[in-house]
Amino acid sequence: MFKERPPELKEKLMRWRREPRIVRVERPSRLDRARRLGYKAKQGFVVLRVRVPKGGMRRRRPRSGRRQKALGTVKIKGGYSAQEVAEERAGRTHPNLVALGSYYLMEDGRYHWYEVVMVDPDHPSILADGEMRRKLNPKTLEMKKKMKVERD
Repeated sequence: MFKERPPELKEKLMRWRREPRIVRVERPSRLDRARRLGYKAKQGFVVLRVRVPKGGMRRRRPRSGRRQKALGTVKIKGGYSAQEVAEERAGRTHPNLVALGSYYLMEDGRYHWYEVVMVDPDHPSILADGEMRRKLNPKTLEMKKKMKVERD
């Protein structure tokens, strides 16, 4: 299906390119994959479509003007995938939510698109759900530790 690129798919991609890079969607595009990550159709769950540009982690060398001592062209660490970048960006724009996971949606010559399933750990319907509470407890503790380290 993706190799042939039917007209509906092309139109969808053109629409997505014009949207902002992080968009909240009403329901997941791949429901089976979202459910495997823990998504449920109830309050407290948020699905975000994140656009990540393709390309390496190399910066272009400045061609004119003053040469700064630290050029910053090499030694840029690209040790994590575009999917991890998408999850991190979604977490940065929605700091009150915790990412359950993400899955691949689509790509074209310029961008990758992922959907990130996020949950509000303080929402009453999530707190009432025992299964979700058990799943979130280690993640929220881990997130709080990261935030504490960043502050210090």
